[in-house]
Amino acid sequence: MQAWYLVHTKPRQEERALDNLQRQGYPCFLPQVPVERMRAGRRIVQPVALFPRYLFVQLRTDGQGLSWAPIRSTLGVTRLVTFGAQPARVPETIVAQLQQQVAELSAAPQPLFQPGQTVRITQGPFAGLEAIYQMPDGEERAIVLLTLLQRECRAALPLAQLRAC
Repeated sequence: MQAWYLVHTKPRQEERALDNLQRQGYPCFLPQVPVERMRAGRRIVQPVALFPRYLFVQLRTDGQGLSWAPIRSTLGVTRLVTFGAQPARVPETIVAQLQQQVAELSAAPQPLFQPGQTVRITQGPFAGLEAIYQMPDGEERAIVLLTLLQRECRAALPLAQLRAC
Protein backbone atom coordinates (compact mmCIF):
# COMPACT_ATOMS: atom_id res chain seq x y z
CA MET A 1 0.00 0.00 0.00
CA GLN A 2 1.21 3.50 -0.82
CA ALA A 3 0.56 6.80 0.94
CA TRP A 4 1.49 10.44 0.40
CA TYR A 5 3.83 12.24 2.79
CA LEU A 6 4.98 15.84 3.06
CA VAL A 7 8.58 16.90 2.42
CA HIS A 8 9.94 20.24 3.68
CA THR A 9 12.48 21.76 1.29
CA LYS A 10 15.16 24.41 1.53
CA PRO A 11 14.08 27.97 0.58
CA ARG A 12 13.27 28.28 -3.15
CA GLN A 13 14.59 24.75 -3.85
CA GLU A 14 11.29 22.92 -4.38
CA GLU A 15 12.12 22.09 -8.01
CA ARG A 16 15.65 20.96 -7.11
CA ALA A 17 14.29 18.63 -4.43
CA LEU A 18 11.60 17.36 -6.83
CA ASP A 19 14.15 16.60 -9.55
CA ASN A 20 16.53 14.82 -7.17
CA LEU A 21 13.77 12.74 -5.54
CA GLN A 22 12.37 11.70 -8.93
CA ARG A 23 15.85 10.68 -10.10
CA GLN A 24 16.01 8.37 -7.07
CA GLY A 25 12.70 6.77 -8.13
CA TYR A 26 10.30 8.42 -5.67
CA PRO A 27 6.87 9.39 -7.09
CA CYS A 28 6.44 13.10 -6.25
CA PHE A 29 3.96 15.92 -6.71
CA LEU A 30 4.84 19.62 -6.56
CA PRO A 31 1.69 21.75 -6.92
CA GLN A 32 2.52 24.78 -9.09
CA VAL A 33 0.38 27.47 -10.66
CA PRO A 34 1.33 29.78 -13.54
CA VAL A 35 1.70 33.44 -12.53
CA GLU A 36 2.41 36.48 -14.69
CA ARG A 37 5.56 38.33 -13.65
CA MET A 38 7.63 41.21 -14.95
CA ARG A 39 11.23 40.33 -15.79
CA ALA A 40 13.57 42.75 -17.54
CA GLY A 41 10.59 44.90 -18.52
CA ARG A 42 8.72 42.04 -20.17
CA ARG A 43 5.70 40.10 -18.99
CA ILE A 44 6.39 36.38 -18.60
CA VAL A 45 4.37 33.45 -17.26
CA GLN A 46 6.30 31.52 -14.62
CA PRO A 47 5.25 28.49 -12.53
CA VAL A 48 5.20 29.21 -8.79
CA ALA A 49 4.88 26.67 -5.97
CA LEU A 50 1.40 26.66 -4.47
CA PHE A 51 2.91 25.75 -1.08
CA PRO A 52 6.40 27.29 -0.93
CA ARG A 53 9.00 24.93 0.63
CA TYR A 54 6.74 21.85 0.47
CA LEU A 55 6.16 18.96 -1.91
CA PHE A 56 4.48 15.56 -1.69
CA VAL A 57 6.24 12.21 -1.98
CA GLN A 58 4.56 8.82 -2.30
CA LEU A 59 6.01 5.97 -0.23
CA ARG A 60 5.00 2.39 0.47
CA THR A 61 3.71 1.79 3.98
CA ASP A 62 4.35 -1.95 4.06
CA GLY A 63 8.14 -1.68 4.32
CA GLN A 64 8.67 -2.78 0.71
CA GLY A 65 10.07 -0.50 -1.98
CA LEU A 66 12.29 2.53 -1.47
CA SER A 67 13.60 3.45 1.98
CA TRP A 68 12.74 6.70 3.75
CA ALA A 69 16.34 7.35 4.77
CA PRO A 70 17.66 8.77 1.45
CA ILE A 71 14.97 11.49 1.47
CA ARG A 72 16.65 13.39 4.32
CA SER A 73 20.00 13.59 2.52
CA THR A 74 18.57 14.53 -0.90
CA LEU A 75 19.78 17.86 -2.26
CA GLY A 76 17.14 20.53 -1.71
CA VAL A 77 15.34 18.61 1.06
CA THR A 78 15.37 19.78 4.66
CA ARG A 79 13.35 16.98 6.22
CA LEU A 80 10.31 14.75 6.04
CA VAL A 81 7.50 16.48 7.95
CA THR A 82 6.62 14.53 11.10
CA PHE A 83 4.22 14.71 14.03
CA GLY A 84 6.37 13.53 16.91
CA ALA A 85 8.27 10.56 15.52
CA GLN A 86 5.66 9.65 12.87
CA PRO A 87 5.86 11.04 9.31
CA ALA A 88 2.85 13.21 8.44
CA ARG A 89 0.59 11.18 6.16
CA VAL A 90 -1.51 13.19 3.71
CA PRO A 91 -4.85 11.64 2.69
CA GLU A 92 -5.02 10.47 -0.93
CA THR A 93 -8.20 12.50 -1.49
CA ILE A 94 -6.45 15.78 -0.66
CA VAL A 95 -3.60 15.09 -3.09
CA ALA A 96 -6.08 14.06 -5.81
CA GLN A 97 -8.07 17.29 -5.30
CA LEU A 98 -4.87 19.35 -5.44
CA GLN A 99 -3.80 17.62 -8.66
CA GLN A 100 -7.20 18.37 -10.21
CA GLN A 101 -7.20 22.03 -9.10
CA VAL A 102 -3.63 22.59 -10.30
CA ALA A 103 -4.59 21.16 -13.69
CA GLU A 104 -7.53 23.60 -13.89
CA LEU A 105 -5.43 26.59 -12.77
CA SER A 106 -2.68 25.75 -15.28
CA ALA A 107 -5.08 26.49 -18.14
CA ALA A 108 -5.21 30.23 -17.28
CA PRO A 109 -2.25 31.97 -15.62
CA GLN A 110 -2.87 34.26 -12.67
CA PRO A 111 -2.83 37.85 -13.99
CA LEU A 112 -0.09 40.26 -12.95
CA PHE A 113 -2.60 42.73 -11.46
CA GLN A 114 -6.27 42.49 -10.52
CA PRO A 115 -8.79 45.23 -11.45
CA GLY A 116 -9.11 47.62 -8.50
CA GLN A 117 -5.64 46.77 -7.14
CA THR A 118 -3.45 49.67 -5.99
CA VAL A 119 -0.20 49.93 -7.95
CA ARG A 120 2.81 52.25 -7.70
CA ILE A 121 4.26 53.90 -10.79
CA THR A 122 8.05 53.45 -10.79
CA GLN A 123 9.21 55.39 -13.89
CA GLY A 124 8.22 58.25 -16.14
CA PRO A 125 6.53 61.55 -15.34
CA PHE A 126 4.20 59.94 -12.77
CA ALA A 127 6.97 58.07 -10.89
CA GLY A 128 6.20 57.66 -7.19
CA LEU A 129 2.44 58.10 -7.56
CA GLU A 130 -0.08 55.44 -6.67
CA ALA A 131 -2.83 54.47 -9.10
CA ILE A 132 -5.64 51.96 -9.36
CA TYR A 133 -5.22 49.25 -11.97
CA GLN A 134 -8.22 49.11 -14.32
CA MET A 135 -7.48 46.65 -17.14
CA PRO A 136 -4.83 45.46 -19.61
CA ASP A 137 -4.29 47.50 -22.76
CA GLY A 138 -2.60 45.08 -25.12
CA GLU A 139 0.39 42.92 -24.23
CA GLU A 140 2.71 45.51 -22.69
CA ARG A 141 0.42 48.29 -21.43
CA ALA A 142 -2.25 48.80 -18.77
CA ILE A 143 -4.94 51.37 -18.08
CA VAL A 144 -4.74 52.87 -14.60
CA LEU A 145 -6.75 55.47 -12.72
CA LEU A 146 -4.64 58.37 -11.34
CA THR A 147 -5.69 61.17 -9.01
CA LEU A 148 -4.19 64.41 -10.34
CA LEU A 149 -5.23 67.87 -9.12
CA GLN A 150 -8.08 66.29 -7.17
CA ARG A 151 -9.51 64.69 -10.30
CA GLU A 152 -9.39 61.10 -11.44
CA CYS A 153 -7.70 60.60 -14.81
CA ARG A 154 -7.23 57.45 -16.87
CA ALA A 155 -3.79 56.79 -18.28
CA ALA A 156 -2.28 54.01 -20.38
CA LEU A 157 1.15 53.09 -19.04
CA PRO A 158 3.70 50.36 -19.84
CA LEU A 159 3.40 47.38 -17.47
CA ALA A 160 7.14 47.64 -16.78
CA GLN A 161 6.46 50.95 -14.96
CA LEU A 162 3.96 49.43 -12.49
CA ARG A 163 4.57 47.58 -9.20
CA ALA A 164 2.03 46.15 -6.78
CA CYS A 165 1.71 48.07 -3.52
